[in-house]
Amino acid sequence: MTKHHPLVVGLTGGIGSGKSTIADMFSALGTPIIDADEIAHGLVAPGKPALKKIITAFGPDCVDARGQLDRGKLRKRVFSDPAQRQQLEAILHPIIRLNIRTLLNSIQTPYCIVVIPLLLETGQSDLVDRILVIDTPLETRISRVELRDDLSREEINAIIGTQVDRKTRLAAADDIIINNGRLDELTRIVQAQHKKYLKMARGQSA
Repeated sequence: MTKHHPLVVGLTGGIGSGKSTIADMFSALGTPIIDADEIAHGLVAPGKPALKKIITAFGPDCVDARGQLDRGKLRKRVFSDPAQRQQLEAILHPIIRLNIRTLLNSIQTPYCIVVIPLLLETGQSDLVDRILVIDTPLETRISRVELRDDLSREEINAIIGTQVDRKTRLAAADDIIINNGRLDELTRIVQAQHKKYLKMARGQSA
């Protein structure tokens, strides 16, 4: 029996572009979603080896009184210091990558979506067959993140500064979804893209 190889779509975009919203829309259409951020959250749960490595590298003050990772505190540290950010990525990214590969092996559907916010920044394009970029106006992204994460504009700009620019992202894209905030239009675009991926996947396995 030959092994099933799904079409793997890497979904990416800058902070605040609406990646989770769009991933949820694909999920509602029956598409399996593998989310790098969700994997990362699981890896840093209390008692997990990755959290122990983070505490060793960044000190005990990066966890709160309940032993949970203090994401806000750690985020401020790593986004103001590139060396610390690289240190954190060196701990987490290889394990996240291994988890993604394991999950991909269990996919039975024609295609799946892997949400990797830093797909291009971390050079992980080899994990996917196609790159789907969510393109959203910068001001919209900043406003969303201000509301969602309670971060200052300065902190948001520091995060944006660590991500590839729009031109680089669009140049790497096989597919682009423009997200200008209209959910009805977005739903229609995602449905059309879903049909396109199903057709591609059938062609790939033919």
